[in-house]
Amino acid sequence: MRDFGVATATADTVSVAGSGDVVAARQMVRALAQRGGLSLVHQTKLVTAASELGRNMLVYGGGGVVRAAAVTEAGRTGVFVEFADQGPGIADVELALTDGWTSGNGMGLGLSGAKRLVDEFDIESGPGGTTVRIVKWGR
Repeated sequence: MRDFGVATATADTVSVAGSGDVVAARQMVRALAQRGGLSLVHQTKLVTAASELGRNMLVYGGGGVVRAAAVTEAGRTGVFVEFADQGPGIADVELALTDGWTSGNGMGLGLSGAKRLVDEFDIESGPGGTTVRIVKWGR
């Protein structure tokens, strides 16, 4: 994923340690999407992806940090969101992105579903943590 120059100091941040924090992260993302002028459909897609990724970060990564910021590129605006945990990592990222695959009791649509809902999706994972970065552009 391209570097959008989102400095930690300029990003909104939520620490996620419980389900209430996932709700707070989702609300933060929705507020940025509204301020950025994303349509209701695009807001819904972004917030749904953020909810799935935040929940995954909590359940599988033991919690972490969500950073979000408005971004601009070539005259368009969007929202960048990063989910970073320090969990055990994903053993097989390609498999985890496959529709229907689940390592738990879910429906297996978390990562793959989130990827389909956004315009840009990047994941890095290994021992010591997983970081997922997404961008949803306004149209």
